[in-house]
Order: sequence, then structure tokens, then C-alpha cells
Amino acid sequence: MNRIETEFAGRKLIVETGRLAKQASGSCYMQFGETVVIAAVTVSPKESTLPFFPLTVEYREKTYAAGKIPGGFLKREGRPSDKEILAARGIDRSIRPLFPEGFKNEIQVFVTVVSADQENDADILGVTAASIALTRSIAPWNGPIAGVRVGKVEGNWVLNPTFQQLEFSTIDLTVCGSADSIMMVEGGSLEVSEAEILDALKVAQKGIKDLLGATEKAIKGKFEKLEWTKPEAPAALVKKVKAAAEKAIATAINGKEKATRYAQVKKVKSDVAKALAEDFPDDKATIGNLLEELEYVALRGQILDKGERVDGRDLDTVRPIEITPGFLPRTHGSALFQRGETQALVVATLGTQDDEQRIDSIDVAGETTKSFMLHYNFPPYCTGEVKPMRGTSRREIGHGALAERALQPLLPAFDQFPYTLRIVSEILESNGSSSMATVCGGSLALMDAGVPMKAACAGVAMGLVKEGKKIAILTDILGAEDHLGDMDFKVAGTKDGITSIQMDIKIEGLDLKIMAEALEKAKKGRLHILAEMQKALATHRADLSPYAPRIFTIQINQSKIGDVIGPKGKTIRGIQDATGAKISIEDSGIVTIAAVGGEAGQKAREMVMALVAEPVVGMIYEGPVKSTTAFGAFVEIMPGVEGLLHISELQHGRVEKTEDVVKKGDIVKVKLLEVDERGRMKLSRKALIPKE
Repeated sequence: MNRIETEFAGRKLIVETGRLAKQASGSCYMQFGETVVIAAVTVSPKESTLPFFPLTVEYREKTYAAGKIPGGFLKREGRPSDKEILAARGIDRSIRPLFPEGFKNEIQVFVTVVSADQENDADILGVTAASIALTRSIAPWNGPIAGVRVGKVEGNWVLNPTFQQLEFSTIDLTVCGSADSIMMVEGGSLEVSEAEILDALKVAQKGIKDLLGATEKAIKGKFEKLEWTKPEAPAALVKKVKAAAEKAIATAINGKEKATRYAQVKKVKSDVAKALAEDFPDDKATIGNLLEELEYVALRGQILDKGERVDGRDLDTVRPIEITPGFLPRTHGSALFQRGETQALVVATLGTQDDEQRIDSIDVAGETTKSFMLHYNFPPYCTGEVKPMRGTSRREIGHGALAERALQPLLPAFDQFPYTLRIVSEILESNGSSSMATVCGGSLALMDAGVPMKAACAGVAMGLVKEGKKIAILTDILGAEDHLGDMDFKVAGTKDGITSIQMDIKIEGLDLKIMAEALEKAKKGRLHILAEMQKALATHRADLSPYAPRIFTIQINQSKIGDVIGPKGKTIRGIQDATGAKISIEDSGIVTIAAVGGEAGQKAREMVMALVAEPVVGMIYEGPVKSTTAFGAFVEIMPGVEGLLHISELQHGRVEKTEDVVKKGDIVKVKLLEVDERGRMKLSRKALIPKE
């Protein structure tokens, strides 16, 4: 067993190897504060027949880690939550580029959260623990790497901020990389500048270097590795394929439309494969790989040598944009956003507090709620494909979270605009950057719904082609440029700053100089898109959709909450049934009334106000006589509030008997004369009758 105990970012850090999960190919126990993860890696000794590298990453949070029992009927952990899926994607995106090209043995990486101190997030621990487990496994892998989170609280950079510190942070950035380069970036911010993002990356880079130094002992030594070399195609076959297809593919990859380009390239590949099948009958798969390689080289060479992209654009031009706000007639807000051949139909829905999402997490004590949700859907038809539908994919959850993070900081405060908001993005066409189209469409849909956003938000995806010292940064990348390029760098924000960022790369890390240039070009692209959005919808609608609920809030005395609710909820249900409005009451005395249509909401408001109103001396009230006595009558001037109408205040002149003037059930007008120190009210009917 190997154990390291040290301090990192002001908290205890423990790493153990060789003690747990010893039958796995590699494993690691990592503790930060009192949050603990266990990473285990298994590697298949045989090469997979699948046409891709079958790497699976699972990140699971056990509820026992926080001393909780799962909710529901089964009382055990089920499908992974969105947070678990996002953490698994972050680990996957960080480690995948470091496997050798062509390696196809199946690998599974499991990261399990077994202790949660509700201060330190386990997701970044998972990256470092997985790296240590992989380095110690038989897998050929060019690590190690580490992951850190960077925040900025009151102007000070904080490495691995706690959950509590993140509530006051202007930046929440997760960065993974090696000692001298960055592999993955994911995070959000409150409209910060490109320079501030770069400063955050510098802080992260130093933190990663320090963390790798602190855990170095865990990966010292020689570890047995799989004997694997990339298979080489026969030289004669390589020469034949190149002669038959190189020029044809270089021509076929060009075309303004995706379908045309794909069809042209597919035909060249098919024709060459058929022509060579007779001479090389056992090399069908190798021929396919060589043709893929030729397409890869042709697209990248054209960009690096000529500065030309396959759809005819230069490196910095954004594709043509078309926007139709208010596209759907009966939704609360909608927008159709098209950029090139990527099309998103985005819809905003306004709901009440009852529509909030309830979340049970190991990160906090008790249950939390979420009043803003963005859901991204990527059906197979958007790429012209036929695929089985197996529920929401990890990609859909990841892209939705990225777009949600971009828009969240721009929403009005809940106490000023007390609506639950849901955005749904339906990707109808996709040829690159559909998540950024979702950001643009989401911003427009919210404004179309009348949501008073702080500012409009747009996003753009940047790409990279790098061969040695030759570098080309691409603005608004196509699907092919994402697939055959080296980077997918998404940046979203307003004219004043960045709100969301995500970077994935396929090469072994980037330096900050390249990232700085990419951020600057992304800003220019974002400002261009924002200008196009401004032409379509300059600001939010002045009024909400007539189909959206109207929400009123009233602050009542906490002692009156029971009066509004009534015995077993009878009173509040009665108001809801009478008006059609939804009413909710918080312990603080805030009453929220929601109704489609202002009249219903106003009527419900008046009924609630009548229940909680306090009597005012000098005011005139009308109410029923509840009972009579020899000395007067008791009149209900407000629901549940009675005062004494003394016999001497019934009318001018002497009254022998109360019932001679008023009887039980009569509706009378009275004036409130006085409220004594015990709360007893003195009423007068006489004060309202002119004296003859």
C-alpha cells in the first residue's frame, strides 16, 4: 500500500493506492477535506471489433456518503442524476485525448463518491483519482493529469472553493490538464472579461501543477503496460489508395451544403473501395481507415495552407443567421434561430413556484429546488439519420447544462420576477454548434415571453487545426471541422462579458497563448451574432403572453397565515375554486397568487386581502349581524372579525330592544369608533344616520 497525506488548497489531501479494489487494473482512494472518492479502472486484454475506442466513464454519488437514504419506493440509487452525468462527461473529456490514436481495447473507469462533507465537490477529485488509477493500470495512457476548480470571491482568486464560497463567487471554472497544458475547461461566470478568464486559467494551471506534485508519489514506479502498437497498413495499399482518392477527396470535401459534401465524399470512398476490393479482398476495414485519413489530411491541409474552409468561408466569418421571434402562436415565448445549417426551435414557458424542480443531493443537507431549467433535445432526424431512441443522452444533458449556465446569470431575481422558467430547445437541423444556437434561441425566447433579462446572450463555437507550428483558429465551426479538427471551444455571453465556457480538445493540451487568441476571436463572433439578434428583437416584450400566468405577491402578517389557509385548507381551496388562481404561502408570510388572466388573479388577491386586513378606526364597514343581546348586536365587519354595536349606537333616540332595529342575519353598515387595548371594537350605526 502507498499512502500520501499532505495539504492542498488549505485542506487535508490523502491519496492511497494498492489497498482498495485490487482486482481492478488500477485503483485510487482520494480524500479532500472529508469528501472521498474511489476510482477503479478495468482494461480488456483484447481489441474491440467496434469502429471506435470503447471508453466508458461512470461517476456515481452514493447517498450514504452524506448520511442519507434514497427517496422513492426502491430506496436504492437508480439512474445517474444530471450532476453525475456531467461529472462523468468531464472526466471522459479530460482523459480521452491521452490514449494513443487507434487504441481500441475496451476500458471502463468507475469513480464512486463514498463520503461527502457537503463543503467540497467530488467531481474534480474524480479527474485526479481516475488519472492515478489509469497511470497505474495496464492501459497505454499519456498521463498524468489533475483537475481543479477556480472561483473568485470579493476580488480574490480561490482554488477549489467550497460550496459556500461558490455562492459568492463571480466565476466557477473547472479546469483539467497536465503540468504545462490544459485539456478541458468547463464553467460559468457573471459577465467577466476574456482577460479575467485567462487569469483564472493561469491560477488553475498553477493549482494543477501543485496538485500533480503533491500526488506524484502515488504514480512512482514502473507499471506493466499492454504491448500495443498501432497497426501499419501495407505500403502498397497506402500508395494505391492515395493515388486513387487523394485528389478526388480534396475536391469532394468542398461545397456550401453539408448534404452535398457528404454525398460527394461518400461516393469517392465507395468508388475507391470497390475498385480496390479485388486486389485487396482482406483489407476492407484498412481501406476505409486510409480513406478517412485522406479526408482528415485534405480538410486540415486546405485550412492551414490556403486559409479556406470547405463551405467557402474564411477562418473568421460566421455563417448567415436567420431569426424568427414569436414563431409559435400559443407558447409563452419562442424563437426559431438558424445559423448556416444549424437550426434550433427554442421555447420558453413560465410557471409558478409549484413547478420548481425538487433536487435531493449529497452536496447539501435536505432538499433544494430549482426555478430555471433548460432542456436540449437532439433527435436523429436533425442530422438526417435513423437511430434508436433510448431516452435522454449524456450529450443532450451536457449541452443543455452548458446553455442553461450561459443564461442563468442574466435572469431577473426571483423576488422581482417570481416565475419558474423552463426552456426547451428542439434541434431541427445540426451542422455544428447546436448548443450555441440554443443559447441564442433561448435568450430570444425568454425576451419574447416578456422576461426582463439583464441583457441578450449569444454563443459561438471555436475550432482549431494544429500541425506542428502551423495553427489555424476557426470561428463558428461546422460539424466536419469539429470531427476532424483539434478543438471544440464554446464561449457564450453578452456584449459585456462571458457567462459560460466549455473546451474539449483531441490533442495533448493547449497553451494559454492559443486560448487567448481563441477567446478574442470568439468575442468578435459573439458581438456579430448579438448584433443580428438585436435586429430581430431589441429587448424583451413589454407584456407577458396572454397565455402566461400572472403572479402577484403579498406580504401578510405571519399570524394571519392560518386565517388564509383555514381549517384543513378549506379557506384557501375555496378561493382557488372560486377564482381559478393558484395560491401558495411561505412561512415568512409571502403569499403568491398565480392565474392566467389578470382578473382572476386580482379577484383572488382581494379575497386574500379581505382575510388578512386589519380594522381601521374611522372606516365604514358592511357586514352581517351575527348575534343580538339586550345591550346591542355583534356585527362581522371582516371575515372572522366582530365588533359590538351597542344599543345606544343603533340610531338616534332611545331604543328599547335591539331587535326593534336589527335582527340576526341583517346586513348593516357601521363605522368603527374605537379599538380598546384588549382589541375589542366599538361600532356605530347611528354615526352614519343624519340627525333630523
